[in-house]
Amino acid sequence: MGDPSVALPGGADPVERGRELRRAHEAFTVDGRVEAPVRAVIAKSWRRCARARVSPECTARVELAEPELRAYREVHPLARVMPVFRELVGAFAAHGAHLLAVCDARGTLLWVEGESATLDRARGLGFVPGARWSESAMGTNAPGTAVAVGEPVQVFGAEHFSRHVHPWTCAAAPVRHPRTGRLLGAVDITGGDGLAHPHSLAFVQAVARAAEAQLALLDPGDAGNAGDPAGAAGGAGAVPLAADTAHSATPPAPAYGAGAADSLAALGRDEALLVTGGRTVRLGHRHSEIVALLAHHPEGLSGEELSIALYEDERVAPVTLRAEMSRLRSLLGPRALLSRPYRTAAPLEADFTTVIRLLAAGAVSAALGGYPGPLLPGSRAPGIVRLRRRIEDQARAAVIARADAGLLADWVCSPWGEDDPAVWRALAAALPREGRPVALARLRALDAELGDVRLVGRPSRTGTGAGATYPQPARS
Repeated sequence: MGDPSVALPGGADPVERGRELRRAHEAFTVDGRVEAPVRAVIAKSWRRCARARVSPECTARVELAEPELRAYREVHPLARVMPVFRELVGAFAAHGAHLLAVCDARGTLLWVEGESATLDRARGLGFVPGARWSESAMGTNAPGTAVAVGEPVQVFGAEHFSRHVHPWTCAAAPVRHPRTGRLLGAVDITGGDGLAHPHSLAFVQAVARAAEAQLALLDPGDAGNAGDPAGAAGGAGAVPLAADTAHSATPPAPAYGAGAADSLAALGRDEALLVTGGRTVRLGHRHSEIVALLAHHPEGLSGEELSIALYEDERVAPVTLRAEMSRLRSLLGPRALLSRPYRTAAPLEADFTTVIRLLAAGAVSAALGGYPGPLLPGSRAPGIVRLRRRIEDQARAAVIARADAGLLADWVCSPWGEDDPAVWRALAAALPREGRPVALARLRALDAELGDVRLVGRPSRTGTGAGATYPQPARS
């Protein structure tokens, strides 16, 4: 029995296998039947595409145009290993008229390089930098499926869900942070039938491992590795990070290219991760709030200002804050924090400040790529609640204003956006008529639920949690 990860078993005729796959693709797209010789990994991908209502006639759309693409590439962690990709893949791609492609964790192509004639053909397909090639956008394809399942994938001819991609074959492998396992993107080789050889899949896996090794060598204290278990600090308020690495699909942390700067990952998690001095510390809830507030105010905060931003009860005695700061210094080291005003001793780059800057620059896709969720979602500290609402409102408004169906779909498919009627309404307007029924049905259900909520006098902007910024129906 052949290796199920390999698209074309040894000795198989690519022409005959291509005919069989085209018949199988037709059977699936017409009545949902999976027929031989479709491999299990491809069948599962096709089913995901069907559930996501991807059309077999879909074409790629460019979501990141210049200068947004250029700005995003400059700060993306895989930019640091592009020389490795080019050195290892360059000669191989040129010899076989193949392409080297690198995508981010959302399946957006960041680099596509290779021989000019092949690039011209790929351009006609929409296989270009800035285009979204996730499974949910373009169906089964090597880079998109590799980031969807987190495993190396080889896709041959009509195994692609989109008929427009049937003349191509590709092999891709995910690239992860070498210590945290956090998904950064994928490296892909795209070309003709020759890539269906088992060696091409093994080769692209080796390239991905080489890139991960290079990332580990470039900066052991990389500011982009939110969740580094190797440097977890002990002591009160710190939690060992081994269990936290399960969140490997978390979008990128801030300051990807920053070498010496400390960094804070506080989006989409209740306990922030602080990378400082070459080690990573998972902070407790109160310490997460303090460090996030100081990251937002690099100029510093007086004791009174920090206390007002931190405590819901204004009667909290000043000694309470001083005790918290003393414990935080014990955890991070005596020189990590300065007083009068309270501030960090070293520059601190936070993931939420990166998102704020990208939104202000109009780089909406890049901002959402670094937004895994609301800021410290369980926090009720007044300063955090205000900042959380500001970031979420700005991101939501930017997504609605961009009117891009892909970005809008990403928002409503997220835990924080699934009950947002305004974004569902914008998605329905952005979709072609034949793609609107699901969005309109969800919108009608939300309008009915929210109508019931308002009838009983519930405020329309409180939501169900401390971080909600739009009306939400009651949940059981």
